[in-house]
Amino acid sequence: MTIENKALHVIFGTGPVGLAIMDELYKQQEVAIRLVNRSGKVSEPLPEGVELVNGDASDKSFAIQAAQRASVIYFALNPPYHLWTELFPQLQEGVIAAAEAHKAKLVVMENVYMYGDTNGQPLHESLPHKAHTRKGSLRAKMHATLMEAHNSGRICAVVGRASDFYGPRVTQSAGGETIFGKLAVGKSAQFIGDPDQPHTYTYMPDVGKALVMLGQNEDVFGEVWHIPNAPAMTTRKLVELAATEFGTASNIQAMPKWMVRIMGMFVKTLGEFPEMMYEFEQPFIVENNKFEQRFGVSATPMLEGIRATVEWYKREKM
Repeated sequence: MTIENKALHVIFGTGPVGLAIMDELYKQQEVAIRLVNRSGKVSEPLPEGVELVNGDASDKSFAIQAAQRASVIYFALNPPYHLWTELFPQLQEGVIAAAEAHKAKLVVMENVYMYGDTNGQPLHESLPHKAHTRKGSLRAKMHATLMEAHNSGRICAVVGRASDFYGPRVTQSAGGETIFGKLAVGKSAQFIGDPDQPHTYTYMPDVGKALVMLGQNEDVFGEVWHIPNAPAMTTRKLVELAATEFGTASNIQAMPKWMVRIMGMFVKTLGEFPEMMYEFEQPFIVENNKFEQRFGVSATPMLEGIRATVEWYKREKM
C-alpha cells in the first residue's frame, strides 16, 4: 500500500512525546505520518516518508489545514513551562478544532497535576480533580474543556496521563538532563526535593506505544488512562543504577525548596517549580492498573529503560 493510500495520523508536537508516537507508528508501517510543529525543525533526521509541516497550532485555520485527511490526531504539544497559562489552552483549542473539522479521533497527552496533593497516596484515574496549584488548575480546566467537546459530540477524544518522563530524547524532566545529562559528563546528578522518597517515572517509548494503542481502540474513548509505569523507586536508586551504567560515581545534589525559590528568581523555568514540589517531597506513585488490565501490557522494566537512556545520553554527550 502506498503512503497516499494509507490512513493518515497527524502528530501535533515534535518533542520527546511526539517523536515517541512517531516511532511506534513507523514501526507498525500501517499508516502515513505527519508531524506538525512551530519551527519546521526537529532534533534528528526523520524516517523516510514522514512529513513535517510547520506553523502555529493555536491558529485554528492553520491547525485545520495541517490536519487535512487525518483519521487520528495526537495532541503532544507542550509550551515552555513559564508560558503554560499564556499558550497551552489556545494550542489545545486549535487541535480540537482540527479534530472536529476532519472528524478525526483525538488522542491527548496529559500529566497528573490536576489531581493535586494526595498526601502521598497513589494516584489513579478515578480521583477527583483537586488541584491547588496554578498549573494543576490549568490542566484541570483544559481537561474539562476537552471532555465537554467530547461529550457534546463535537469530537471523539481519549486521554493518556503519565508521571515524570525519562528515556531517550528526554531532557526537560525531573528524570532528564539534570540526572542523566549530569552523570554523562561526570558531574553529580541534581534533583529538586527529597531523593529518598519513592517516585514514579514513565519511560518515553512506553508513552508512544500506549498513546498509539489508545488511538487504535474504539472502546477507550471518552476516558482517562494512566500510561504503564514500572514500580516506583527512589530517585537515589535511579541515580545509582544510571551511574553504574555510565561507569561513574553515584552522587546526587538535592535542592530544597528555599534554594529552588532563590534560583527561580534568575531562571524562569525554576521559578515555576516551588508550587509543584509536593510531588518530590513525599511518595509520588502513579497507578496504571486500568491500562494493564484492559490491554495486558506492562511497562518496560526500569533497569532496561535506564540502560537505553544511558546509551542515548552517551551518544549525545560523550
